[in-house]
Amino acid sequence: MTTSPVKETDPKNTSHDLKAEQALGLVGLGLMQKITSEGKSGLNWLFEETEEKADLVSLRQRLELTSLAIETGAPLSTAEVTHLLGVRPSSAKTERGGLVARRLTRNVWKLYKAEKDSNYWRN
Repeated sequence: MTTSPVKETDPKNTSHDLKAEQALGLVGLGLMQKITSEGKSGLNWLFEETEEKADLVSLRQRLELTSLAIETGAPLSTAEVTHLLGVRPSSAKTERGGLVARRLTRNVWKLYKAEKDSNYWRN
């Protein structure tokens, strides 16, 4: 079995070995490896240096998931409803923030938008 000869590169010519696109790709790859090794997901690293009290990324995810749950009518567990509403449902029908969670069976819930006419604080 023959071995292929190892090509040795001259340190003076290394800048000529990589094209601009390849160098940019390596920088991007290094950045992505750094992000994943630090356990950061999504684009949370963009908001890391702000001193805001609210976690806007998780708020957006929660709102998107709530909208998806309402649109699809998917059955949800009690833990999932607790996460979406921000409070554990205390009865068979729980209303909070314009949302209604109704228990279908044990540990199975469905989310709905609250009816405008059922609001106690009407003007």
